[in-house]
Amino acid sequence: MTESIKVGVAGDIGEDEALVVPRSVSGTRDDIAVVFSGGRYFAIDNTCTHEEAALAEGWIEAGCVECPLHASTFRLSDGAVLGPPAPKGVATHTIALEGEALMLTPNPASLA
Repeated sequence: MTESIKVGVAGDIGEDEALVVPRSVSGTRDDIAVVFSGGRYFAIDNTCTHEEAALAEGWIEAGCVECPLHASTFRLSDGAVLGPPAPKGVATHTIALEGEALMLTPNPASLA
């Protein structure tokens, strides 16, 4: 089982903003974008599946993130791609508040 990692505290991420957890910290193949949108936290792989753009730098709104390069849109809840040119979705990870601590549990399928 993958262990949880403290990546921040409640309030560290503003509405429709993201922070990046480096792969060297998460132990995953990709950096992870932790996003706060619609009053909820989400965690997804940070790299667009079309080209190597950082999704944390994209437009975040209504539970989705739009890639900053070519406007592919990904649903934050399940990583599904909603618009081209990205050919597939991104992995999601478990993120939860434990007290005030923001705890990330990397998806085991994404471990390096």
